Amino acid sequence: MSDRTFYPVILSGGSGSRLWPLSRSLYPKQLLPLSSERTMIQETALRAGKGRFAGPLIICNEAHRFIVAEQMQEIGIKPLRLVLEPVGRNTAPAIAAAALILQSIAPEAIMVVLPSDHVIGDQPGFLKSLELAGDAAAAGHLVTFGMKPTAPETGYGYIQRGTALTEGSFKVERFIEKPDLERARAMTAQPEFLWNSGMFVFKASVFLDEVKRLCPDILDAVAPAIDHAVADIDFLRLDAEAFGRAPSASIDYAVMEHTERAAVVPSDFGWSDVGSWSALWDITGKTQAGNVEVGDVISVDCHDSYLRGDGVLVAGVGLRDIIVVATEDAVLVAERRHVQEVKKIVESLKERKRTEGDLHRKVYRPWGYFQSVDSGTRFQVKQITVKPGAKLSLQMHHHRAEHWVVVEGTALITRNDETFLLRENESTYIPVGTKHRLENPGKVPLKLIEVRSGTYLSEDDIVRYEDTYGRV
Repeated sequence: MSDRTFYPVILSGGSGSRLWPLSRSLYPKQLLPLSSERTMIQETALRAGKGRFAGPLIICNEAHRFIVAEQMQEIGIKPLRLVLEPVGRNTAPAIAAAALILQSIAPEAIMVVLPSDHVIGDQPGFLKSLELAGDAAAAGHLVTFGMKPTAPETGYGYIQRGTALTEGSFKVERFIEKPDLERARAMTAQPEFLWNSGMFVFKASVFLDEVKRLCPDILDAVAPAIDHAVADIDFLRLDAEAFGRAPSASIDYAVMEHTERAAVVPSDFGWSDVGSWSALWDITGKTQAGNVEVGDVISVDCHDSYLRGDGVLVAGVGLRDIIVVATEDAVLVAERRHVQEVKKIVESLKERKRTEGDLHRKVYRPWGYFQSVDSGTRFQVKQITVKPGAKLSLQMHHHRAEHWVVVEGTALITRNDETFLLRENESTYIPVGTKHRLENPGKVPLKLIEVRSGTYLSEDDIVRYEDTYGRV
């Protein structure tokens, strides 16, 4: 075993649309506890958080930044960098940005690129494969892990391995796009074909050389985005104008499918990308009838189904190979064999301009969260929870008034030029156009009921004057 240090790069930019209604664009699957009591990004960080790993470099969507930072704090992981993508440009520009940052820290850095939404069941097996991949990366190869297929899966890309390179690694003969069922069956029967895991190991310098040779437009955009990046609290905010010029391309399409340096380490460490409800059913413990039952569930004569109730009761009778997922504001019912099509539901929600594709009723903010209770013409009712010591921005609304009733804790209220405390069972009124702020000066969570009234009630009716969290 070598004494090299690995530099984890965790990619957290996806939306997980095939796991709707639990996964939403503003609170996607990697931020949810789907496969264990920890969230998927927490499990990913802990997987690369011990031994010879440096702190992780995490690249995430700007809208998720405070949630990611808080989840890392919960598990005692201090990121090496927490980099904010101003706009999604797929994996190649994000990884190029990480490589440039790491090269400035450690010129010979070996990166371990890990999507934040994968499950690995065999940690020792993963570390063993990582050592083999590290040897190949040190020899100048761009390495991916190839998973030994367990079924003719049409939702994964495949890799055909070629001649041997270093111990345990092989030259990539070719990459194969997601196949139809007949072709998947044929490849699964041949040992040289492997699932493409989407995880990579390589030297930052070698990867950047190949990006410069194969797709220089990416570096031409990403390099100035880093040069003009701005440190914002604990985050590194890439320059939006420069990064936006990068072509949108996956690492496979931009580099791996064209380079002569591609290598694969055949592996079998209980990997799943949890890309659908069926995949989650595959990896989760089941009842004697083959059901996965999560939350408040009652099942009668159900078999081989996934039943989940988040905040509501789910009752199933006589179901076979069915997915039922119920949240407070949406219910999904699908045959297991059709779960890849759930993303079409999300596309339809966006076309209809419905919020269920983006938001849950509970919406997280850096200061806490709010939860929708009721709404109608010219009114909206929410429960607001503010963490101890936290405060909302000093703000004003053009079109709505707000009524606040404290139900737990103590609130410090700023209303124009006056400041006062509001205790349990006390209330106040914020008229339209009033500059105001809500704070929790106590040591327990502050909970209050907010009633909005007015001609326009959406979240974008806000003018911020001061904000602890650097929001514009």
